[in-house]
Amino acid sequence: MTAKNKSHVCAADASRFLANYSAYLWGYGATCIRITKNVNRMAESLGYRADITILPKHVAVALTDETSGEYAHYTCSIKSLPISYLANTGMSKLSWDVAEGKVDIACAEKVMGRIFRTPLMSVWHVMCLVVLANAAFCRLFGGDPIAMAIVGFATLLGYSIKNICLKHGVDVRAMVLLSSFVSAIVGSAGYVFGITSTPEIALGTSVLYLIPGIPYINSVSDMIDGHYLCFFSRTMQAVVLTCCIASGLTLAFMIMNIKIF
Repeated sequence: MTAKNKSHVCAADASRFLANYSAYLWGYGATCIRITKNVNRMAESLGYRADITILPKHVAVALTDETSGEYAHYTCSIKSLPISYLANTGMSKLSWDVAEGKVDIACAEKVMGRIFRTPLMSVWHVMCLVVLANAAFCRLFGGDPIAMAIVGFATLLGYSIKNICLKHGVDVRAMVLLSSFVSAIVGSAGYVFGITSTPEIALGTSVLYLIPGIPYINSVSDMIDGHYLCFFSRTMQAVVLTCCIASGLTLAFMIMNIKIF
């Protein structure tokens, strides 16, 4: 967007677009530093100075034209979306297109809508990859082939339950606890039937696919960049989900009468 096009975009429209853009980008799993850079890039190309406030549930963008004094402020709720690197890439590309004048705000909003409506990778493809990855983790930690098969089946059932819960809007904490419990029950087969020499590895790795790695990584990035509220929020979100995984495991231990410690 060149300086001459800036006059066609009032501060109110620009701040509304940038706030919505930030809310979607957060929902897709972007870090605060990524959101800030992308928004500032677009705001500068429009001729405004941007002041961005990112909170755990809301994001606010204030734009100021230091030449004319025009000012606008818009606050938007964070979007609840599945984490998607593909959507993150598309949103970042959109910010460059706006900054370089390839699209205007109206077109950018349509592009953002298309990104939102673009189907994610097939559930079946993701499930196959998750099953293979978790079985590979089992092998990485020293599990034998039987243990890998147990982990693969445990992951298949647990991930299927996770997808069903997501489809029906079940609370994410209950979803993680239930998926962890089912995977741990299946993962305990090595203890119950004595069919593997590494039953503890099969049980321990059966729930690794549920570990909230992205919130943990993003929280560290936010801490380094000084976004301490977002750091605390993402850390607590990850800790709560980790506790749900541990609760599901513990419940499975109790039901299957497994005493590891």
